[in-house]
Amino acid sequence: QVQLVESGGGSVHPGGSLRLSCAASGFTFSNYAMAWARQAPGKGLEWVAGIGLSANYARSLEGRFAIFRDNANNALTLEMHNLQPEDTAVYYCAKYPGSSWTTKTKLSFDYRGQGTQVTVSS
Repeated sequence: QVQLVESGGGSVHPGGSLRLSCAASGFTFSNYAMAWARQAPGKGLEWVAGIGLSANYARSLEGRFAIFRDNANNALTLEMHNLQPEDTAVYYCAKYPGSSWTTKTKLSFDYRGQGTQVTVSS
């Protein structure tokens, strides 16, 4: 069965960096687009970045966040820099049902991990 297991969350001060990892199993990783999404307290799920053959980012995050995939090791990574308190959220690794997505389907995942907490505070 499909499993997505996130790791790497934690607490950092504003301006700090974190690297999130997602270990994927149960499917042919290279065949599917993947994404990171986040949910802040009291808010809905927010798309952060996606990667198929290329990477795309939420406009507000571009330049601070970077998404990578390692198809040989079934791994997805999110590097986050210059973190701010508004980046505090549970971050989820997610799988798309196909090899790409559109603006309308960017939150249409068929699987999502349990999430990892990122807290940014002074």
